[in-house]
Amino acid sequence: MKVLLVADEESLSLWDHYKPEKLQGIDLILSAGDLKHTYLEFLVTMARAPVGYIHGNHDACYEQTPPEACICLEDRVVDFGGLRVLGLGGSVRYRPGLHQYTQREMRRRITRLRAALWRSGGVDLVLTHAPVYGLGDLPGTAHEGFKAFRALLDKYKPKYLVHGHVHRRYGVDVPRILEYQETQIINACEKYVLEIPDEILTKQKRFGLPRADRKKI
Repeated sequence: MKVLLVADEESLSLWDHYKPEKLQGIDLILSAGDLKHTYLEFLVTMARAPVGYIHGNHDACYEQTPPEACICLEDRVVDFGGLRVLGLGGSVRYRPGLHQYTQREMRRRITRLRAALWRSGGVDLVLTHAPVYGLGDLPGTAHEGFKAFRALLDKYKPKYLVHGHVHRRYGVDVPRILEYQETQIINACEKYVLEIPDEILTKQKRFGLPRADRKKI
């Protein structure tokens, strides 16, 4: 499975200078937040592949104009052809506004997902906006990661955690990929193509998803 990961910055290559071959072979698009709803609508139309998204801390506009024909993954485990994806948007709270959480609030969100994670038999890819605390985040509250994400990785051991929020143009030392135990952590800023090996996409994982969602994907 070929997955296009996007976050934070609309890609001029994909949008302003679009050519059909640039999205050829893409099976799934995942947005880690802070992108215009019109950009996601463009991608879902041109790629003809499902687009799943979570909220970044600058996505309050989605309350009035959510991306049409795209699937909100917030606080859900959704199965895309055998790839189980958990969505946890938002950043650490650093100012008034939507889609920001304290460390304690994020820990509670994850606790409430225990039943969904049990029904799905675990998770393969965790899609977040903020990074993991101490793994790809930056000093200062605005770009600090969530400590609860590290506990989530320790318990469920997903193959991937994909995040945004930390723009790679912030500095040359901002990594694209980190390894933590059994999990590959990917900064999706602008765009990144992830190849999912077939052995991860097992038929045994395709359960626990509401019928309405099955039709969408």
